[in-house]
Amino acid sequence: MNRSVQEGWAQDSADLQRARERPGRWRGPEGPAGSSVVEGGPLPADHAAEERLTRLAHAIEHEIIPRLMLAHRVAEACPIVPALVGEKIGQRDVEDFAKLVLAPNEDLPLACVEALRARGISVESIYLDLLAPTARYLGHLWTEDLCDFTEVTVGLGRLQQVLRELSPSFERSGDSPDNGLRALLLPSPGEQHTFGLVMVGEFFRRGGWQVAGGPWETALDAPAMVTAEWYDLVGFSLGAEVHLDALRDCIAVVRRNSRNRQVAIMVGGPIFIEHPEYVERVGADALGTDGRQAPALAARMIVERRAAPS
Repeated sequence: MNRSVQEGWAQDSADLQRARERPGRWRGPEGPAGSSVVEGGPLPADHAAEERLTRLAHAIEHEIIPRLMLAHRVAEACPIVPALVGEKIGQRDVEDFAKLVLAPNEDLPLACVEALRARGISVESIYLDLLAPTARYLGHLWTEDLCDFTEVTVGLGRLQQVLRELSPSFERSGDSPDNGLRALLLPSPGEQHTFGLVMVGEFFRRGGWQVAGGPWETALDAPAMVTAEWYDLVGFSLGAEVHLDALRDCIAVVRRNSRNRQVAIMVGGPIFIEHPEYVERVGADALGTDGRQAPALAARMIVERRAAPS
C-alpha cells in the first residue's frame, strides 16, 4: 500500500484519538444506558458533533480501512485487475473472474471487485460487463459439463453476495425519482438460477420503479399476486427451453387474473436472447436483453398502452 496513504490514515487516527481524550470533554463513547458522558456533569453543547466524529472513526477503522487493505492485498492475486488500466472488461476477464467465484476462497470475488472500483471501474460496468456475463458463462460451463450443478450454484451465490454488497452504491448512482410504476419480477416455472432476475430488479429500482417479487417467490404465486395488487409490468426470467410451455401457461393465467387488464409482460434470460422467437411463443410482449435497457423499454410499452384507444 502507498506509504503516504498509510501515513495519512495514521495521522487521522491520531487526531481522532486526541479529540476523544481532551480533558473535561469526553471520558468515553458511552455511559449508562448508552448515553454519552463527560467528566464532571452534563453533556457539552457540541456533544452531537463528537458523537458523529465517533461514528466516523468507527466506520473508517472497521469498514473503510479493512476494505481498502483487502482490495490492495488482492490486487496482485486478482487476474483481471492489471489488464483493466484504461481498458474495458472483456471475455477473458469474465472467464478469469469465473475461476474466482468457483475458487475455495469465498472472499476473493468481492475483494477483486473492490480493486476494480478503486481503479475507477463504475458499478454499472461491473454489473453489466462482469457479473452478468460471468453468470452466463457459469451456465455455459454447466451445459458443457465442465461444472456440476453444485459448483454453479455456489458460484451464482457468490455473485449474488457481490451484488448485495454493491447494491447501495448502485442505487445511489442513479437519480431517477419514483415514477409511480410497479413491476412484479418472478422466476419462470422450474427456474432455479435467479441471479439475472435479481440484477434486473436492481436496475428497475434505480429507475424509480416499485418492485415486488424476486427470487424468493415462484411463478406459481403470480396469479394470486396480480389478482391482489395492481402491476404495470410482470417480468419473468428463464434459462432452460424445457420450461417454455409452463411459462406460456403461466403468462396466460396472469393475463386473465390481472387487475390491470393492459398489464405488460416482459421476459428475459439466456434462452430468449438465443431464440428471440420464443418471446411470441410464450405470449410475452417484449424481451429485456439486459438490466440497463429493460426499465426504459417497459416504460415505453406502458405509455403506448395507455395512449392506445380502448
